[in-house]
Amino acid sequence: MAKISIVDLEVFYHVGVPDAERAEPQRLLLTVELESDFSAAAKTDAIADTIDYFAVTQRLLKFGEGREWKLIEKLAADLAETILTEFKPQSVSIEVKKFIIPQARHVSVRLEKP
Repeated sequence: MAKISIVDLEVFYHVGVPDAERAEPQRLLLTVELESDFSAAAKTDAIADTIDYFAVTQRLLKFGEGREWKLIEKLAADLAETILTEFKPQSVSIEVKKFIIPQARHVSVRLEKP
């Protein structure tokens, strides 16, 4: 088993419990780990035999368009389901970092789904 990691991808989504917080997109950092068997790709050197992390990244950058969430917990769950459905890893781990509390570096939620 091997893992592809996309670490601290900067995205801008409408998220927050109060309406005012969701009014404008806010900066979030996403870390995504995709677990899969990459042995075929290691032999063939072909992108068709692996998960195209560029495609995953592009999907994540556009994921928030026309959508909003109150909770980063729900956002993480939606991201995980989309990645599992569209890119077919054996498992996915999502961490969403939000910068809403000035006294903290960030608040985060981490979700793992098989």
